[in-house]
Amino acid sequence: MFVLKAVANKPIRVWLEDPAQVEPTCMQQAINLANLPCAFRHVVLLPDCHAGYGMPIGGVLAAEDAIIPNAVGNDIGCGVSFVHIDLPADLLNEVKVNNGTLAEKIVGDIMRSIPTGFDHQKTPQPSKVLDGFKPPAYPMPELEKEIERAYYQLGTLGSGNHFIELQVDDEGRLGLMVHSGSRNLGLQICRAFDKRAQTLNAQLKSPIPREWQLAYLPTDTPEGKAYIAWMNMALGFAKENRALMMQRLKEIVFENLFRYAAVDDVRIILEIDAHHNYAVLENHFGRDVWVHRKGAIRAGKDEYGIIPGAMGSFSYIVKGKGNPESFCSCSHGAGRVMSRNEALKQFSVQDVIEDLKSQNVVLGKRKRSDVAEESRWAYKDINEVLKYQLDLVEPVLRLRTVAVVKG
Repeated sequence: MFVLKAVANKPIRVWLEDPAQVEPTCMQQAINLANLPCAFRHVVLLPDCHAGYGMPIGGVLAAEDAIIPNAVGNDIGCGVSFVHIDLPADLLNEVKVNNGTLAEKIVGDIMRSIPTGFDHQKTPQPSKVLDGFKPPAYPMPELEKEIERAYYQLGTLGSGNHFIELQVDDEGRLGLMVHSGSRNLGLQICRAFDKRAQTLNAQLKSPIPREWQLAYLPTDTPEGKAYIAWMNMALGFAKENRALMMQRLKEIVFENLFRYAAVDDVRIILEIDAHHNYAVLENHFGRDVWVHRKGAIRAGKDEYGIIPGAMGSFSYIVKGKGNPESFCSCSHGAGRVMSRNEALKQFSVQDVIEDLKSQNVVLGKRKRSDVAEESRWAYKDINEVLKYQLDLVEPVLRLRTVAVVKG
């Protein structure tokens, strides 16, 4: 870890070895954060950091009395759920069903049961979060209509880097992992409140340049209070979304194991869920501050976390060490080393398919023309990312992809 002290009003702590490892755009965004009047103590860049919209992905900002929609991000509450099962994952490839493996059968069932990409549910899904949400007094008519649409988005995967994976740990046991967020609901909340923040900042004569894309909301204003309410609802919705997909995934996997693999009992060892795009009021260094984790997860003392890698790579379950210098945070994944467009230019569909086949990984994806966007070569080496943050987390479980479903 190194510290940059002379580049901004606040220091920047970077969990890498050398500033050259941080792309220039990402570094400039970190400098912008460290120059915010509301920035508290220092800014954190984690080893998976790369440029985002306004704030780096893989960054942590603690802010005093202010919250920044773009520092939470478009996909509010995006995160990962994991279930560890005491069954041999080898069954997925050893058991044959019709003309394929059990893994291939399960992937097909997942794609028929869980909408991916831009597909939504055909009927509204039950939602305690949406049912129980009472919009704050501050009017947001453009968002209230999104609630009705969100009932159709519940239990859907989305596209981009979202995935469903079947995994195997180093002892051969089965793991299930789901990565998704608040779908279009979170996107619309971010966009609407960023516009409100820009208007408010102009009225307050904010010194923050518009091109930084870091318009803020004072937390004691009606706009700030409204954003916090909508954001928290989106966090609940994102968690509910993953829970519904995970429940359906477990049903599909268990039913196939019972039917085709002569399994008569399933023991779940561990279940975890972790957001990585959110802001929350926490106490650090004796102050209550709004900790923005954008592409970062909380890693409190002995707290379980999930750090997924790219498809065909490894993922890790970790335990936090509660390091105060990172505001008790760690990275959320491997982090991109190239843009989606650059990945499409450098790698063909055939390159990716052959790579996955060479590792015996089953791929489920309706539209394969953009599969290179998510190839493992477009991401950092997850083992390197983990190496740089061993003062933040302890790895407790390593998992390898057996099958993956992408949007």
